[in-house]
Amino acid sequence: MHSSIPYLGEGLSLLAAILWALAVVFFRKCGERVHPLALNSFKNLFALILFIPTMWLFGEAFFYQAPFAIYLIFMLSGVIGIGVGDTIFFNSLNRLGAGLTGIVVCMYSPFIICLSILLLGERLTPLQIIGALMIIIAVLIATYEKRTRSINRKQIVLGVLLGILSSACMAVGIVMIKPLLPHYPLLWLTGVRLFGGSVVLGLLLLFYPARRKIVNSLISTRRWTYTITGSFIGAFLAMLVWLAGMKYTQASIASALNQTSIIFIFIFAGFILREPINIRRVFGIILAFVGSFLVSFG
Repeated sequence: MHSSIPYLGEGLSLLAAILWALAVVFFRKCGERVHPLALNSFKNLFALILFIPTMWLFGEAFFYQAPFAIYLIFMLSGVIGIGVGDTIFFNSLNRLGAGLTGIVVCMYSPFIICLSILLLGERLTPLQIIGALMIIIAVLIATYEKRTRSINRKQIVLGVLLGILSSACMAVGIVMIKPLLPHYPLLWLTGVRLFGGSVVLGLLLLFYPARRKIVNSLISTRRWTYTITGSFIGAFLAMLVWLAGMKYTQASIASALNQTSIIFIFIFAGFILREPINIRRVFGIILAFVGSFLVSFG
C-alpha cells in the first residue's frame, strides 16, 4: 500500500529505528536495578494493555477468524522471540551496555538469512555472505576489551553469547511466521505474539524459585520513569511506527532503515549513558551497519 505523502513509509521506518534506540537506553537505565525477567514481563504486559484500545480504535478484531493452529503458531513465535529472546537481550544489555549490545544484535540479520535458506528455501547471494562476515568481524572488533575494574573479559564474552542467542531467538520467532504475514492483520498478529510472550513469562515467574526477589526488583525500583517510558516507546510506540513503515514502503527498504537503530543506539549510549566512544567501536558500528545493509539488499 502506498501513501499520497512522499516517502512516508521510509520516514516512519527511520523514526522506528530512532524510537527503538531511545528505548534501549531507557531499558539500560532501569536494567541496572530491575531483573531482566521482571523488566520483560512488565514491558510486554504494558504494551499488550495499550494494544487493546489501539486495536479497537483502528477497528481491528480482537478474535480474528483464523484456525486455532494459526493462533498457536503466532503465540509460539511470541514465546520464542518476545518472551525468551527479549529476556536474554536484557541480560546481554546489562553486561555489555547499550552501544556494544547494539552491534552484537546485528547478528539478527545473518540468522534471518540462514534460517530463510534452511526453512523457506531462499538463496544466499555472495553479497549477503560478505555482509554476514562483516557483521561477525564487527562484533569481534567492537567487543574486544582489556580487563577493567568495571567489567572483565568473562562478562563481555557472556554478554556477547547472550546477545547472539537473543538474536537467534528473535530470528526464529520471525522466520517461523514469515509465510503467514501477508495473510493476517499485523495489529492482530502482534497482539497474539505479545500475549504468547506474556503468558510464558507469567508461567516462568509463577514457578521460578526466586520469583519474589525478581518481582520486588520491579516493585521497589526508583526508576519507574525509565521503565514505563522505555516500555511505552520500545514495546508500543516503536512497534506501531514499525508496522506503519512496513505498510507504506517495501519490506526490504523498511528493514534496512530499521537497521540504522544500531547507529542511534551508539550515539544515545555515548551522549546519554556516557558509554565510551573510541575508534575501534566507531569502526565496528560502521562495519556492522554496512554488513546489515548488504544482508538486506544483497
